[in-house]
Amino acid sequence: MSQRLLTIIAALAAWTVNAAAQEWPSRPITLVAPFAPGGGVDLIARVVAPRLGELLKQQVVVENIGGAGGMTGSNRVARATPDGYQIGFGVTGTHAQNQSLYKKPLYDAATDFAPIGLIGVASYILITRPDFPADNLKTFADYAKANHAKMQYGSAGAGSGTHITCLLLNTDIGVEVTHVPYRSTAQAMPDMLTGRVDYLCEPVQTALPLIQQKSVKALAALTRDRSAVLPDLLSAHEQGLADFDAPLWFALFVAKATPDTIVRRLNRALGDTLDTPAVRERLESIGLRVTTPEHRSPEYLGRFVVSEIAKWAGPIKASGVSMD
Repeated sequence: MSQRLLTIIAALAAWTVNAAAQEWPSRPITLVAPFAPGGGVDLIARVVAPRLGELLKQQVVVENIGGAGGMTGSNRVARATPDGYQIGFGVTGTHAQNQSLYKKPLYDAATDFAPIGLIGVASYILITRPDFPADNLKTFADYAKANHAKMQYGSAGAGSGTHITCLLLNTDIGVEVTHVPYRSTAQAMPDMLTGRVDYLCEPVQTALPLIQQKSVKALAALTRDRSAVLPDLLSAHEQGLADFDAPLWFALFVAKATPDTIVRRLNRALGDTLDTPAVRERLESIGLRVTTPEHRSPEYLGRFVVSEIAKWAGPIKASGVSMD
């Protein structure tokens, strides 16, 4: 085949990709939430998706694909056709912590995705049943040190952020407590209320209504600072765990090699979604600190993921826990 013909074929292929990108989207888009329905990721995905669809003029359908601490759904996005029709919801666990927790993660969070933009940051809250014999982090730590052999904590699955946050909390307190993984913390909640498991490290957006209803007891915000929606709840740092900070962040990703025009279109639509007053108010009302415009670019998110992987490598390695 002549060089001239190869050049023509390459130019035609590039034109085809460009034309498809310019017309995008021409059909509904799937937003993969990599955890079971009813959890914090699912809640935020369903707040964001309708407005995102309005702006893109195509329906954005949330699909819950749980498993492997969120890696099953995230891996589906990483391996998807790079055409922008499958967007992934990424969080601290799926795109930072699991890179050090698992011996062989299903993907490289820094290189197997094209970042779209950071949505915001929230807190995990240490919650327990109302009659649990502790009312703050100090009395919880004292009780756990005396009773850890018979205690259990729940999570949204092995390797999930809810698992890792409680694991790091236990390490900082100096206790070993049995972990009971569920498909979601919504499934774990009844067992906590009846005493089968003793506590959860729950995202604030799903913990908040239960705290307000007094269905559960909140002992600490598991971050350096307090949560804006629970201003009277002391942070772990304020209660003696110096610099303990396990924030939960949310972002959107697509498969690597997705055309830049599609990535930019998604990024603009995400920014406009977050600037929509009704969306912003809803996200803030459930405890999300919505990211500012200067921190929403794909480039910022790419750098942020790399820094988060490095940030969590040390504490996870120090905990001595790893998963196959």
